[in-house]
Amino acid sequence: MDDQSIIKAYKRYAGSYDRIFGKVFEHGRRALIEKMDFAPGQRILEVGVGTGLSLPLYPRDVSVVGIDISPHMLWQARNYTNGGSGGSCNLSLMDAQCMSFGDNSFDSVAVMYVVTVVPEPGKMMEEIRRVCKPGGDIFVVNHFSNHHLVPRMVETVMLPFKGLLGFRPRFSLEAFLEQNPLQVVETCPVNLLGYWTLIHARNES
Repeated sequence: MDDQSIIKAYKRYAGSYDRIFGKVFEHGRRALIEKMDFAPGQRILEVGVGTGLSLPLYPRDVSVVGIDISPHMLWQARNYTNGGSGGSCNLSLMDAQCMSFGDNSFDSVAVMYVVTVVPEPGKMMEEIRRVCKPGGDIFVVNHFSNHHLVPRMVETVMLPFKGLLGFRPRFSLEAFLEQNPLQVVETCPVNLLGYWTLIHARNES
C-alpha cells in the first residue's frame, strides 16, 4: 500500500462512506470520545478524520483539528464545520506520517480506524507522540487480528486486495504495541462482536 492507492480507494468510498460504515463503526467512535477526559479550552487532534462522522460528538468548549490525506473524504467532512460540529473545528489535508504541526501542539489525540490504513503505522505514531503534549492522552480504535479461525480466514481471503480496499485486513495488536512505545492505560473491545479494539495510552515523550 502507498499514499496514492489510499487516496484512490477513499475517493471511491467518500460519497457512500457514511451510509456503509457510519452505523457499523459508531459504537467505537462514541466509546473513544466518551473516554476522553476533556477540559475547556483543550486542543484536540483527530488523525484520519475522514468524512467527519465523529465531529458532532466533541463538546463545544474544546478546539478540534481534523486531518486526512484524502481530499474527497475531507470534502464530505465540511458538512460538520462552521457550526455543524460540537465545537470549534478546523480541517486540514495532511499526511499523518509527516505532520506540519509543532511539537507538543495538542492536549489529546484521537486515531479512529487509521492504523491499518497508513503505509507506515510506526511513522504515524512517532508523529502523534511528537505533536501530543507530554503526559497527554492518545486514543486509538481499530480492527486488530485475533486468533479465531473464521476472522482469520476472512482476513486471509482479503489480504491480496489490501491496495484496492485501502486498509490491511490483518494487523497484530501485540506487534503494534510492541513496536510503539506507548504507556497503555486500558484496552477494551468495541463495535460488532468486539472485533475492534479501543486503546487508551498516555504519551511518555
